[in-house]
Amino acid sequence: MHHRVLVLTLACLAGFGAQAQTLRLPQAGAASAVKPVTTVVSQQQQAADFIVAVVNSDPITNNDVRTEARRLAQQLAQQPNGPKPTTDELINESLERLIRKKAILQFATEAGIRVSEPDVDRAEESVALQNKIDLAEMHKRLAADGITVSQFRKQLREQITITRAREREVDAKLKVSDSEVEQYILSQKNSANPADQEINLAQVLIAVPEVATADQLKVLQARAQRALERARAGEDFAALAKELSDASDKANGGQLGLRSATRYPQLFVDATQNLNTGDVAAALVRSGAGFHILKVIEKHAAGLPAMTMVQSRARHILLRTSPQVSEAAARAKLEDIRKRVVAGQGDFAALARENSQDGSAAQGGDLGWASPGQFVPEFEEAMNALAPGQVSPPVTSRFGVHLIQLTERRKVALSPREEREAVRGMLRESRLEDAYGTWERDLRARAYVDLREPPQ
Repeated sequence: MHHRVLVLTLACLAGFGAQAQTLRLPQAGAASAVKPVTTVVSQQQQAADFIVAVVNSDPITNNDVRTEARRLAQQLAQQPNGPKPTTDELINESLERLIRKKAILQFATEAGIRVSEPDVDRAEESVALQNKIDLAEMHKRLAADGITVSQFRKQLREQITITRAREREVDAKLKVSDSEVEQYILSQKNSANPADQEINLAQVLIAVPEVATADQLKVLQARAQRALERARAGEDFAALAKELSDASDKANGGQLGLRSATRYPQLFVDATQNLNTGDVAAALVRSGAGFHILKVIEKHAAGLPAMTMVQSRARHILLRTSPQVSEAAARAKLEDIRKRVVAGQGDFAALARENSQDGSAAQGGDLGWASPGQFVPEFEEAMNALAPGQVSPPVTSRFGVHLIQLTERRKVALSPREEREAVRGMLRESRLEDAYGTWERDLRARAYVDLREPPQ
């Protein structure tokens, strides 16, 4: 059990504050970037350790490489379909990673990048939160895997340093111009290939029996035509679907779901291809099932990010921890409040006004409509797991301990400005990994690396 927790913990560490790196191992038969480190050494050599490389003036020892190789092996073991490197490949990759890491840390030192003790404290707390354990339990499990607190904090400090160096030297300098954004949007929207389009349609279906008589068909068509006129007059389409539709999707407002246009019946695509989001088709669509009234809920090129977002409205009660109020005491008090609310013995808003130590207390803890990324990750993760009306268990963040109640959730269309920024972010993200790789290879190439043979 301990080893699995360690892998999860170190995985959190590897991704802390930065884009997770992809593990690249040498292909079978390919020449390695560095010569292999001897993996079969005597017990005496292992005990004495030895230097296998010097990066500028910083040494890398055999034990450093072996430790990194064990960590990589544990990470790979958590990926059922991941690469299965040989021992030499694992050792070579571990040494190369350590060389790149030394080069980046040396660059960061020269650039004046510093990480304070409070920065490391917050990172350590974040890793514990991601693993849903407290610091004492995390330290216990690390110790069971042979990692001291000081070693773990050193790893955290190095990762934060590397992240800040990347952010300053890569993230901040990677720009996507307005013209690139507009050109990309235009190219995607002008795609004539239906496979490059994704749409979400809603329908009201007036079913027609297979053996309907002419009189029955006339009555059903008239009924469908009246529904179409109501929809085009602006009535709530979801309400119409629930009232009139004979389809099984009426409970979902008639929505058929966002999917490639090729996964819709061609007659649906033909009827809506010239419509914008929110438009209702001007004519009934006749299929073997009956008469369909169609509305475009969402439409975008498959190469574009979704042009809608899900917003959540929640309220919370925040208790701040202090030397006088421990986290355990805050959690116990909020758990008691939660039980009262769930049992119907207390109103969440009233209890928030009475107990919350947040500025939202006067509004009953109401935080208003929030878009993804607006709250800290641990708060947002707990909120996203709730259904409207549900109350979360106590949630710890850097602000204190929260009790969260989700009140509503909705899907909203992005504004034109938000659409462009979503595309800009998507384009930046697609280029970051290559930019990181180029930057790291450049630092590695500029570093003086002295590879040494193991002692005989």
